[in-house]
Amino acid sequence: MVSGTRNHFFILGISLSFFLAGYPGASLLAQNPAGDTVLLSLQDAEKTFLANNLTLIASHYDIDINKAIKLQATYWDNPVINTDQNIYDGKFFRHKYENGNYFGQIYLQLQQLIRTAGKRNRLVRMAEDNIVSSENQFAEELRNLKLILITDINTLQGLQQTEKVYAREMALLQRLVTGMEAMFKEGDISEMENIRMKGLLYALQQDRNENLLEQEDLEKDLRVLLQLPDSNWVITDSLMAIPKTDLQRLAFVMLQDSALLERPDLALARNNQLYQQHNLLYQKAVAVPDITAGIEYDRSNSYVPKYYGVSLSFPIPMFNKNKGNINAADYSIKQAAAKTQETESMVRNEVETAWLKLQKLSDIIDDDDDKNRSDFDRILLNMTESYRQRQVSLIAFIDFFTAWKDNQIRRIQMIRDQRNAAATLNFVTDTDIIKL
Repeated sequence: MVSGTRNHFFILGISLSFFLAGYPGASLLAQNPAGDTVLLSLQDAEKTFLANNLTLIASHYDIDINKAIKLQATYWDNPVINTDQNIYDGKFFRHKYENGNYFGQIYLQLQQLIRTAGKRNRLVRMAEDNIVSSENQFAEELRNLKLILITDINTLQGLQQTEKVYAREMALLQRLVTGMEAMFKEGDISEMENIRMKGLLYALQQDRNENLLEQEDLEKDLRVLLQLPDSNWVITDSLMAIPKTDLQRLAFVMLQDSALLERPDLALARNNQLYQQHNLLYQKAVAVPDITAGIEYDRSNSYVPKYYGVSLSFPIPMFNKNKGNINAADYSIKQAAAKTQETESMVRNEVETAWLKLQKLSDIIDDDDDKNRSDFDRILLNMTESYRQRQVSLIAFIDFFTAWKDNQIRRIQMIRDQRNAAATLNFVTDTDIIKL
């Protein structure tokens, strides 16, 4: 009986050795049994995103639309021609000179609307403001979508690295369950120990399935962002922590200044303030009446035959002096100024929050490198050797091994959070100041 038990423990020890060396079956191939696997780095994803994303393509058309509107604003109003001629004066359509008399009536008038007080130029200037606003809106759309892309890639990298941890541990647990089932049948271990090991395996399978479901949600989002075929399954590169040396060269004041200079949402707010100022000038110009000038020809219906004349017309600003729109434009300037000030305050606070969060996460990763990770790896080796020599129980070893797994996953999550925090810092400063 003792000899059989030793043989089973020897087999389990061999299984552990394979696990610690890196079980070769720990792959991601089982995630997408059908379909095409696409190996994609973050840099490749960004290139594909810029070329294919339909939201960006649609947003860019707004710039072209506003350029067309500006072109339209440069045009003069079309001239208007009025005509009047007789149909019947005893004869149909008689228009001739007979016996010293003109027969038939012809009236022609050509009019042109002349916009005064620089209205057309002010409309052009406002159209130019709208072009700048659409460019800022496009940049803001790009900034937001890029953050979504990067955080999705970082999260997917973390989930796929976690999948490797699950795959390696499941390979080990499956062997342990098989070996312990044989030991249970021989009476070498209790039913409680055997059931507990199976419960650990089932729990790990559930965790792995939940991990895969999270990956599927991200894969769906990435296929939409990158316009990839529905059959594609994206495999990312390894999740690497950002060295703290990359952060030490950064200065908070520089980051804040960069954000205040580069952020498209702040530029949009400032440009809206400028637009409202131009709108006020336009509304004041609207209060000045436009002039309609024209020339006229009247063949027979005036005090003399073949009358030629000039006409001028304009509304009298007696009741409507556009005061309501002028007051509204004035309030819009104050509103835009308040929103600009609010956006500037928001930018400053977002930069500070993102900077402090990244520093904190980087400190935690450094502490983990110096202490926890080396301790867990060292103790795991000692526990493995002790288990081989039967100095610790199987349950004690499995408990520690579970803690080791949790530590591996926690570290992956910390690196993911650090990279997402770095992406957020790039986002709030609208720069690629930290290379991801």
